[in-house]
Amino acid sequence: MSARPKSICPPDPSGRSADDHGTQFCHRCTFSSICIAGGCHKSELAELQCLVEHVGQFRAGEHVFRAGDTFRAIFAVRRGTVKTCVVDKGGREQVLGFYLPGEVIGLDAIYPERFPCNAVALDTASFCRFSFPAISDLAARVPAVQQHLFRMLSKGLGTASLPARDPRDHSADQRVAAFLMDLSDRYAERGFSATRLHLSMSRGDIANYLRVAAETISRVLSRFRSQELIRIDGRGLELLDLARLGVIGSRCDRL
Repeated sequence: MSARPKSICPPDPSGRSADDHGTQFCHRCTFSSICIAGGCHKSELAELQCLVEHVGQFRAGEHVFRAGDTFRAIFAVRRGTVKTCVVDKGGREQVLGFYLPGEVIGLDAIYPERFPCNAVALDTASFCRFSFPAISDLAARVPAVQQHLFRMLSKGLGTASLPARDPRDHSADQRVAAFLMDLSDRYAERGFSATRLHLSMSRGDIANYLRVAAETISRVLSRFRSQELIRIDGRGLELLDLARLGVIGSRCDRL
């Protein structure tokens, strides 16, 4: 890993202490909901905040962690986009997922305490790194933190993975529409625009994830553009008709 961790519990750029601004996390971070819910006292939030190491920056193509690395921490994306993937014995890559700012990677490594996949930055990325032994200890003492960890684990276990299903179950149009709507929902949840998306992942990565050919992705996007469902500008993509895209993707389980 080329990036080195920065200081733990870093000072606020404004010069205020953690207590001055209520020990708030970045509003897009998955842990911010603990603050919003008011489930912790300031002293407990300060403990959680002081577990954070800011790590980065990672350039596009650099590994955040590799399959087989010892699991010691989970990572919340602060900036950029990350893909998780595995490589089979034949050297073929299989994309497992994409992670946006505020989302957490690494929870699937709790058992057997080794990362089961690679995490690769798709553009310039930085992270909040949480020591898992330390956050587990805090969770044992602070019910709100424990409940939040359980929710994150449950969400990961309960989400049906569309790519794991037989590609013949759904048309390419349905799969791409479901993918775009899933991104829209996740961007909106983190405070970004629900209609203006930045696709840091390549068309090839999207195709790999959806288990379709790369040229199929290009054809579907071109068809959606001609139907005035989307507008494409390089890596930028604007969703022009969420309702119609939702109908097309509604027969697919969300990713």
